Amino acid sequence: MKIVVIGGGPGGYVAALKAAMLGAEVTIVEKGKVGGTCLNVGCIPTKALLACSDVLNHVREAKKFGVNIEGAISADFATIVERKEKVVTQLVKGIEYLFESRGVKLVRGLGRLVSNKEVEVTKEDGTKESIPADKIILATGSVPVVPRFLPYDGKNVMTSDEVLNLKEQPKSVTIVGGGVIGCEIGQFLNRLGTEVKIVEMLPQLLPLEDEDTAKILQRSFKQEKLKFFVGDGISTVEVEEGKVVATLASGKKVESEKMLVAIGRRAYTEGLGLEELGMQMDRGKVIVNEYLETNVEGVYAIGDLTISPDLAHVASRQGIVAIENAVLDKKKKVSYKAIPGCVFTEPEVASVGMKEKQAKDAGINYKVGKFDFRGLGKAQAMGKIQGFVKVITDEKDVIIGAAIIGERAADMLGELTVACELGLTAEQVGEVIHPHPTLCEGIMEALHDVHKQCVHSVE
Repeated sequence: MKIVVIGGGPGGYVAALKAAMLGAEVTIVEKGKVGGTCLNVGCIPTKALLACSDVLNHVREAKKFGVNIEGAISADFATIVERKEKVVTQLVKGIEYLFESRGVKLVRGLGRLVSNKEVEVTKEDGTKESIPADKIILATGSVPVVPRFLPYDGKNVMTSDEVLNLKEQPKSVTIVGGGVIGCEIGQFLNRLGTEVKIVEMLPQLLPLEDEDTAKILQRSFKQEKLKFFVGDGISTVEVEEGKVVATLASGKKVESEKMLVAIGRRAYTEGLGLEELGMQMDRGKVIVNEYLETNVEGVYAIGDLTISPDLAHVASRQGIVAIENAVLDKKKKVSYKAIPGCVFTEPEVASVGMKEKQAKDAGINYKVGKFDFRGLGKAQAMGKIQGFVKVITDEKDVIIGAAIIGERAADMLGELTVACELGLTAEQVGEVIHPHPTLCEGIMEALHDVHKQCVHSVE
């Protein structure tokens, strides 16, 4: 069977590798670097930058741990960027090596559907190549959204694509949008000495996260003197003599050297030939059924291109399921019951399943168990006592959601993601012996707190 995958991001490249493992003849078409947004201008480069600012922060706090460091402490932005690029390059080469070792053919260029059995690729030199296919996987991902009223030029007013490729550290930056990208990039630059101002039109930073976690993060940002405005949007923006001047809805004026627009992303569908084939769309996204099939026979779509959470790990799972359905003629489905979400600020924020407000709005008779990091011996020893674990259960004690803010929250979330997906109860997971001393003991304590049986709680 011949499989053609258009798009080499976390959905597309995983789909291609899985297809090759199942014995298919696989071609993947990618107009840029493999790894997509996540690897090149998203998740990975952001984490590489944050790792550097984390080290800087640790050094600044060294004296609290009895470690004396002499001389001035400063960050070398050029070296930080160089390290980030090395990490990204190494991972890109790793994917290309997997392609080579598993017999996946990589064709560089812009792919377009000629039919449900043929993909035409326009290469950089203008030449075209026709690739036959038995099944096609669309995995073209998404691109940043920029409102038309903003004077976007990629230099003064940028998106995450440009800000992650800066060669010089900006003196000041206004970030439009207090979501994941805005908060992560904002904290990174602020710790390096850039004057940062985040503008979020909704009532809290990280609008999609638990209200209590947002309060903790906002408190942390205030302690770091990172300025933010919530419940206030951007009214107008002008670029004057190399400066970006934003007027907020409240009438406040915010001035900075650069502006980062981080208000969301839209599906990338340009030039794919979807309209010509009569592909069903909804608000710019491709409609798929529960098996990830489009209305065009033999064509599947995954990732940000579809109406599903725009997350790399969701795209990767969809890629595997779509390929198993396409190659093995299965009828597998993706479970969206327990989708983990992570924000790599300090403290980290992680959540899965329903938020407390969602449970309340849905009229669910829910219970909440909560435990603060300051009650954990490991957190005290590490000097990382900020944060908590929150678990939400329904009337049958089944875990339906969780939120964690604190050190290594994203790593800790795995246990609660499994519990939420499998429909385990707070009693079942709470009776499991957790290792001591660890941060994950906070999960056990929060589970005990659901039934007010937490022995380390003073409430």
